[in-house]
Amino acid sequence: MEYRTSNIEHRTFDLIIIGAGPAGYVCAIRCAQLGMSVVLVDKRKELGGTCLNVGCIPSKALLESSHHFHMAQHGLGAHGVKVQGATLDLPTMLARKDAVVAQLTGGIGMLMKKNKITVKTGWGKLLVPASAGMTPQVDVDGEVLQAKHIVIAAGSTPIELPFAKFDHTTMLDSTDCLSLPAVPKHLAVIGAGVIGLEMGSVWARLGAQVTVLDVATRPVAIMDEDLGHEAKKLFEKQGMAFALGAKVSAIEATKQGAKITYTDAQGAPQTLAADKVLVAVGRKAATAGMNLAEAGVKLTERGVIETDAHYHTNLPGVYAIGDCITGPMLAHKGEEEGVALAEILAGQRGHVNYNAIPWVVYTHPELAGVGLTEAEAIAKYGTVKVGKFKFSANGRAIAVDATEGFVKVIAHPQTDELLGVHIIGHNASEMIGEAACLMEFKASAEDLARCVHAHPTLSEAIKEAALASQGRALHS
Repeated sequence: MEYRTSNIEHRTFDLIIIGAGPAGYVCAIRCAQLGMSVVLVDKRKELGGTCLNVGCIPSKALLESSHHFHMAQHGLGAHGVKVQGATLDLPTMLARKDAVVAQLTGGIGMLMKKNKITVKTGWGKLLVPASAGMTPQVDVDGEVLQAKHIVIAAGSTPIELPFAKFDHTTMLDSTDCLSLPAVPKHLAVIGAGVIGLEMGSVWARLGAQVTVLDVATRPVAIMDEDLGHEAKKLFEKQGMAFALGAKVSAIEATKQGAKITYTDAQGAPQTLAADKVLVAVGRKAATAGMNLAEAGVKLTERGVIETDAHYHTNLPGVYAIGDCITGPMLAHKGEEEGVALAEILAGQRGHVNYNAIPWVVYTHPELAGVGLTEAEAIAKYGTVKVGKFKFSANGRAIAVDATEGFVKVIAHPQTDELLGVHIIGHNASEMIGEAACLMEFKASAEDLARCVHAHPTLSEAIKEAALASQGRALHS
């Protein structure tokens, strides 16, 4: 591939970052704090990448709004609040979601100005000059930029099934599901992972019949097995249906929507009719169309950029972070990599502890975990200490009518070091940070058990689970 650059302006920076999602913009800010001149390139005018524009933030806004609607219809009566004739104003709900997104993406723009970061809107492509040994450059819609270091933080995109191409009307990706103009009668969700459960929850609360299909035998199969089985029971109580162990082989368009053909867990052929189908089988690195392979960047068969422990690709001066490299596709993982890389480039010792990265599913109840699952811990150590505590025995949970779920603590069989903490329950997303912090400092389960927790709080359940791992739970 050839590029004509003789008549194009060349600009030199300390750092060029392609991708303004959490990994890219956080890396830009930290580099600027460390005295580097930075240009941030993104195809969107609105900064924040998938997370802020069509991912984490808008989905959480809809989850919160839909939960309020569900509570008005079904949950407030038990508190003595009688609501009659509650109706859905979907345009207002979607407009609120959009306003939340606009506020946060605008805020990132202000952060770029505050930190004197140059922002370029356009499609960034990696260039390698003809002269061997020269630093690679970035072409942004015709303008060539040059820097000492180039960081690729391109993010990820939804995976499309070969037999179910997105038409964004019936066959939906996660972005489509954030702005449906009407509540589907029957929404089929292919994939019982984080996105499938969250989007399924939103539309189920708003009145859709929701059926979730997955080849795994439990929802969010990457999490601790106990949480997956408990989640299935609780979501079924909420009206969601599951076809687990299901292998989808075809999705055909019909006048009513789509017909899904699959084999069930027993191997029997089945069909399912739905008017909308959300395909949520995962995401892939968004590295296509960036001239990476042509420039010589090593990619896996799935398009993931290969890096060393310091995020360096095989090309001199070219780095990569976030969803486009190996590891969990989580915004906070990308942010930490952005900070770590910035500090490495400044000669410091940037580091990310991948064993202490929490994950969350923002359904109701929420699911959260950090560290090893029980199965992973047993496979590694042979036996482990396990403590569990149910929210049904927690005073605050009873008072706020949030008694579903439990906390599970896993500790090393000899040293008692915390290996994993897993929560299914109200506000699990806010509580998991305590466990992640303690694991970062290699605390023991006994350390956690001896920490004073305010009463009455949901977080007392974490303390009780730690006590249970020591064989001395107080309230169960």
